Amino acid sequence: MSRRPAVLVARAVFGDIVDRLRVHFEVEDNPADRIYSKAELIEHLKGKAGAFITGSERIDAEVLVANPQLRAVCNMAVGYNNIDIDACNARGVLATNTPDVLTETTADFGFALMMATARRMAESEHYLRRGEWTRWSYDMFTGSDVHGATLGILGMGRIGQAIARRGALGFGMKVIYHNRSRLSPEQEAPLGARYVSKEELLRMADHLVLVVPYSAASHHAIGAAEIAQMKPTATLTNIARGGVVDDAALAAALRARTIAAAGLDVFEGEPKLHPDLLSVPNVVLTPHIGSATVATRRAMADLAVDNLIAALTGAAPPTPVNPQVLPLKA
Repeated sequence: MSRRPAVLVARAVFGDIVDRLRVHFEVEDNPADRIYSKAELIEHLKGKAGAFITGSERIDAEVLVANPQLRAVCNMAVGYNNIDIDACNARGVLATNTPDVLTETTADFGFALMMATARRMAESEHYLRRGEWTRWSYDMFTGSDVHGATLGILGMGRIGQAIARRGALGFGMKVIYHNRSRLSPEQEAPLGARYVSKEELLRMADHLVLVVPYSAASHHAIGAAEIAQMKPTATLTNIARGGVVDDAALAAALRARTIAAAGLDVFEGEPKLHPDLLSVPNVVLTPHIGSATVATRRAMADLAVDNLIAALTGAAPPTPVNPQVLPLKA
């Protein structure tokens, strides 16, 4: 009997998800949830045909060269900037991600973060917890309206469109957006969405939400120069990826009140974050939890497993990032 392929589950995940893999493969998992260094990741991938990974595992040319037997890396995330796709293509390694299953949950969270930012919820909660609330006043933590305001979206993919629906249909917001390509008229019409230049987006948005994928081209897409173009009453919400915003420039702008406030779920170098963000009051900070509901995280894990099983058993993976490498090497 031939030996079953071996796979690595690089981070802790639901036990029954790991059990699904054990039906097909020899599984090395990581219930202690240790985040491997690159050297440790290379070592744990020895002899593995596939890997279930998260955003904390960087799959690059060095990792692939050290593990020529590796055939598939399946990311439990929609973003895949932790995977060097060119290096995977060069070595015939399949990369997959988990789109669609997290769209609505992440849009819920993005809209909630934008609202919390606009209405100064975190700032006022901290005030209350410090015991400083002793009386009502007419201007205590006055923020900005969401209903009827102009919602600007940078990155009008699945999640961007879901946020636009919430704003337009639920809160009567005027929707403007900038994207690499314009949506079809059929997609724009139900939302009343209007395609604008990036410059107009920055100037006109009352609430700007970032949902653009991270790449070299989008690195620091929002920096000091871009923030300076925004309204002083505007808010900025980032649920995209750390690195899309220059966090140091944003912290300086928040301190100077160049814009009113920001809501951030992602950070450059996370889980570390720029220390200046911790000392400005007008920012809502959350630890990359945009997709964090039990149902959605289970759906993401299940889809990553579906991809890994399919990739290593000769079936068609549901959501390949680089389908041109299929069929995989034996």
